[in-house]
Amino acid sequence: MRTSRMLMVLVLLPLLGACGRSVTSSPTEPSNLEKWVAEVKKRPAPALEPLPVMPQFETVEYAAQSLRDPFSNAFSDDGGMAGLRPDPNRRKQVLEQFPLDALDMVGTIGEGSGVVALVIAPDKVTYRVRPGVYMGQAEGRVTTVTTDRIDLVELVPDGAGGWLERPATIALDDQ
Repeated sequence: MRTSRMLMVLVLLPLLGACGRSVTSSPTEPSNLEKWVAEVKKRPAPALEPLPVMPQFETVEYAAQSLRDPFSNAFSDDGGMAGLRPDPNRRKQVLEQFPLDALDMVGTIGEGSGVVALVIAPDKVTYRVRPGVYMGQAEGRVTTVTTDRIDLVELVPDGAGGWLERPATIALDDQ
């Protein structure tokens, strides 16, 4: 056992000696790595590329204060009040509180130009409808009443501050 320890020490001793400085160099003499680093530091630095030339931009003064604002909703000279508009002073009628798809035509009374439509609302009340009556939640005005349908024109916003007329129809339910 003692011999194996001695043998191991003899094998490891030269290996540990190889980790230090070489035997030929002295502690005052620099190593190869130190020589290389010193040589690289002595080299001149490479030349830098010149900075790019910045282009000169032409300054333009804004001179359109007197023109119409392109972002306003007013497309006419009267402040945008021309064209179709709902009448804010008109008194709302009973059938205007219900959406059109909730109203059902269930029949008619009369003949010819005196035809009156019968419409049942979600409140389970039957109403008489003739031309000129308003119904639906989009300012819908009844234009024609026939034996099988009610034609009306709704006033809907166009998304640009104005209003458009849109035709609508309520047909007689076939039950």
